[in-house]
Amino acid sequence: MQTIYLGITESNIRIIIKIAIKVDTLSYKTVSANKATVKKNWVLVDATDQVLGRLSSVVAMILRGKHKPDFTPHVDCGDYVIVINAEKIKLTGNKRDQKVYVHHTGYPGGQRHVSFARLQNKKPEAIIEKAVKGMLPKNRLGSEMFRNLHVYVGSEHPHAAQKPEPVNFNSIK
Repeated sequence: MQTIYLGITESNIRIIIKIAIKVDTLSYKTVSANKATVKKNWVLVDATDQVLGRLSSVVAMILRGKHKPDFTPHVDCGDYVIVINAEKIKLTGNKRDQKVYVHHTGYPGGQRHVSFARLQNKKPEAIIEKAVKGMLPKNRLGSEMFRNLHVYVGSEHPHAAQKPEPVNFNSIK
């Protein structure tokens, strides 16, 4: 004997219950990374003959952790990045002559201008640091990620004990 209630038969109710049971017992869950579960690696980037903007965007992505499958936006899950040969960075077009870095001292009339060529002669690592910092989030998490960036002039760096792995720019998208 079948009981019909608003067009639903007893056999249809059994099917609906079986489907509901299958949905409740998923074999996978979305995993959210946290500070304890994040595995940070050391990465080495050579800036020789690299375009500043393209290099900076890849470095910012690695610092943020977007290249990892367990990326979580509110957690610092990025890697430590070492950039060497900062003085050998290049720019496209006429930016080498026209690019100007502007900052303000905080005093009236305290706006200061520094050309790319002068900054490259005086402190070449600051060029990459400014470009990468501009691509990170503007909050406490972004400041924490920026501390994982180490930029050096020349090919020597003091982080050999961490055994950094060189980055292939073609493999990171």
